[in-house]
Amino acid sequence: MKHLLTILCGIFLFVSSTVFAQNKVTLSGDLGKHTINKHIYGHFAEHLGKCIYGGFYVGENNTKIPNKDGVRMDVVNALKKMKIPNLRWPGGCFADTYQWKDGIGPKANRPKIVNVWWGNVTEDNSFGTHDFLNMCELIGTEPYLAGNVGSGTVKDLADWVQYVNFKGVSPMSDLRAKNGRENPWKVRYWGVGNEAWGCGGNMKPDYYANIYRQYATFMNASFENNERLFRIASGASDNDYNWTETLMREIPHNMLEGIAMHHYSVIDWKQKGPSTTFTEELYFKTMKEALLMDELVKRHSTIMDKYDPAKKVALVVDEWGGWYDVEPGTNPGFLFQQNTMRDAVLAGATLNIFHKYCERVRMANLAQVVNVLQSVILTNEEKMILTPTYHVLEMYNVHQDATMLPVEVQSNDYTFGNEKLPAISVSASRDKNGAVHVSLVNIDPNKAQEITINVTGVNASGVTGRILTSTKVQDYNTFENPSKIQPATFSGASLKNNTLTVKLPPVAVVVLELK
Repeated sequence: MKHLLTILCGIFLFVSSTVFAQNKVTLSGDLGKHTINKHIYGHFAEHLGKCIYGGFYVGENNTKIPNKDGVRMDVVNALKKMKIPNLRWPGGCFADTYQWKDGIGPKANRPKIVNVWWGNVTEDNSFGTHDFLNMCELIGTEPYLAGNVGSGTVKDLADWVQYVNFKGVSPMSDLRAKNGRENPWKVRYWGVGNEAWGCGGNMKPDYYANIYRQYATFMNASFENNERLFRIASGASDNDYNWTETLMREIPHNMLEGIAMHHYSVIDWKQKGPSTTFTEELYFKTMKEALLMDELVKRHSTIMDKYDPAKKVALVVDEWGGWYDVEPGTNPGFLFQQNTMRDAVLAGATLNIFHKYCERVRMANLAQVVNVLQSVILTNEEKMILTPTYHVLEMYNVHQDATMLPVEVQSNDYTFGNEKLPAISVSASRDKNGAVHVSLVNIDPNKAQEITINVTGVNASGVTGRILTSTKVQDYNTFENPSKIQPATFSGASLKNNTLTVKLPPVAVVVLELK
């Protein structure tokens, strides 16, 4: 009987510890070494659906929507507040059919083309190089130009570099001045093609490596104070580790500043599921794909470390986000989807992963800014709304160019059926003024999570915070109710004797500041 009681007590203690298991985090405030590059918070704008036309650009003659040279100012101001550090353009797949000279000069003389990738709609080229780069100046963000390698020529791309960057006398700088811009824009970031393994030419990695070397050779001009261009190779899709291995081995690193990688949180490319009426099963599968980013970044980074132990070449995740079926009744080629709390926790957890690997991941671009895929902004004529994803990136911008502080996380499980995922995601940083920020995400749609954070190396006496959450994971903002989901003051955190106790409601994103 005594032996039986011992066994029963042991089972009770085990079950109790399992049911009431505590999320535990150790934050090492004195061990920060690496900077969270602000360019991890980059964005992506493609000539796709209503991202450019009707999103950013409404035309110079529009009298209903306040604009400057056709660019709507409500979008500009929203992106300023979000502190967008860079913007990738004009694609995407569109980049490898784009002839940049079609988009300069008098607009009435610009040729029309067919956008064969996205809906076979007519592209009138009214939004071109000057329009985009002037808009970047208006926003206060750095442009990231994606060059046409798939259907263009080396000379085309070399001319584009000279057109936007060269200050002296040359055919391209003369042409730029003729088109109304005397001084160059000083564009640093350049993509050498896009998805060369697919829509960018269906190339094999060794072939693309040679093509890249050819193009990069003629892109070696400096743009300011002898600073070199930041050339980004078209990188792997998801877990194509051979692509990364081949490029790192075959491209001399003095010709290479970054290698791209794309990963979308897609359940099934043939049946992606709805953006708002999804079940918990679909939600779980989406988050499983989102959290796979950790493994992908880690394994691509390990390959890069083999050839580049000093980590001089950046891993650039220049397309990421959730991808679902388009909204019913919309053009399937326009990729318009709503944005729910699912997207908010997806964004928060993904950014926490980028922070973790910030020594190698130094640039990333969420797809896309307006009206396409995981947008931060949606527009409808003169109306504009901010999505839950927007609010997460605005809350997280305190991490830009801050020092990453290591965290060790012991998380409860979010279970669905026979599968499980970590319920919480955490990252932390110290900004230039010494303030420590901690970002926490609870992906569990059913259970609140209590978290104990042991803080070392931080002299703080108080904590404040902001939270983004809603009643259901399927909730979203609409043009009729644009403020249904927005950040609010968070009072669920307390600090005592270097122990931070936090209670997160289901599907929530929180950013704390220790003072």
